[in-house]
Amino acid sequence: MIWSALVLGFLGSLHCLGMCGPIAFMLPLDHTSTTKKTGQLALYHLGRILAYALLGLVFGLLGKSLELFGLQQKLSIGVGIVMVVLAFFPSKTNIFQKAFKPWQRWIVKLRSALGTELKKKTADTFLTIGFLNGLLPCGLVYMAILAAIALRSQWGATLYMVLFGLGTVPLMSAVVFSKGWFQRNFKMGFNRFIPIFIGVMGALFIIRGLGLGIPYLSPKVQQNAQVTAQIECHQP
Repeated sequence: MIWSALVLGFLGSLHCLGMCGPIAFMLPLDHTSTTKKTGQLALYHLGRILAYALLGLVFGLLGKSLELFGLQQKLSIGVGIVMVVLAFFPSKTNIFQKAFKPWQRWIVKLRSALGTELKKKTADTFLTIGFLNGLLPCGLVYMAILAAIALRSQWGATLYMVLFGLGTVPLMSAVVFSKGWFQRNFKMGFNRFIPIFIGVMGALFIIRGLGLGIPYLSPKVQQNAQVTAQIECHQP
C-alpha cells in the first residue's frame, strides 16, 4: 500500500499544477546555467518533500493514537469510503475547503510569506519556497494525508508522504524545463487516470480494514491482545 504514494504523486502532479504551477513558473531560477537551474529546482522539490514529511509525521501520530484505541480498521474503512466518494464525486472536495476556513487567516499569511520569498534569489530561498508551497491547501495532498493516516505508524505515514512528494518530482520538473509545453499536451490525458486510481486505492483501504485474512492485502486482526485487570480487595 505504501508504494501507492509514488503513483498518486506521479499521476496527480500535473493536476496539482493548477496551484503549484504558477509558483513553479515564478521561481527565480537561473536560466543562464542548466546546472544552477537544476540545483535550484532540486532545493525547491526538497522543501516541498520536507513539508509533506512534516504533515505525514503529524497526521501519522493521529493515526497511531487511533490505533491504540482499536480504531485502526474502522479508520481504514472510513478513509477508503471517503476516497471512493471523492473519486466519483469530485465536487465533494469543497468539504475540505470548508474545513480549512478557520485557518484562512493563517493561509493568507502563508501565501504572503511565499510571495516575499519569490522576490529573493538566495540559495535558501528555493528551499523555503518549496516548504511553504508544500503547506498550501491542495486536494491531492488531502488524499495522500488520508492514506497516510490509515497506516499503522507515524513513520510509515511520514514515509508515505515523502514518497508522494518524490512521485511529483519528474513531471513537475519536466513542466518547468519544457516551459509549459508538457503541461498543455499531457495534462488532460493524465487527469483521466487520477479518479480511477484514487477509487482503486479507496477500495484497497476498505478491503484492508475488513480484515479478510488475505496475506499482505487484508490481514486478519489478532484478537489475542487483550488487557485483563485483576482487582483484589483486602479486608483490613
